[in-house]
Amino acid sequence: MRSFDFAPLHRASIGFDQIADLMDRALSADGTQPSYPPYNIEKTEGEAYRISIAVAGFSAADLNVEVKENRLIVTAKKAPDESERSYLHRGIATRAFERRFTLADHVRVTGASHADGMLHIELQREVPEALKPRRIEISSMSAKANLVEAQTVN
Repeated sequence: MRSFDFAPLHRASIGFDQIADLMDRALSADGTQPSYPPYNIEKTEGEAYRISIAVAGFSAADLNVEVKENRLIVTAKKAPDESERSYLHRGIATRAFERRFTLADHVRVTGASHADGMLHIELQREVPEALKPRRIEISSMSAKANLVEAQTVN
């Protein structure tokens, strides 16, 4: 188990507590992450993303997508097959699964679609105006002094 000291980061940064938590989770996760079902994450536009998950054998009714506390959780559960089929080879896995994705702040899920054995989840980052960079005007002290004097004279 590796251990990192994040104290130097805390001296020069404010409000980055979540980064330490994220690194802790990444380092403490066991190396055997499930590989089923396979998925892609792509950037479609400037601040838009798409998660595509291969869900062959599942219908839209078998799938569930929910967002809870900055976590995107995709689950699937196939109803048991009641038919008496005899498979010579069964390569299409339809076992239940749960995939979790951690979403950054201000990323919201805008929609999901299911087509051709793929589940596509659309995401959009929407940074509020209050958090966007803004230019602060710098005034000189002499201008403020004149303004104060002008107010006291009247």
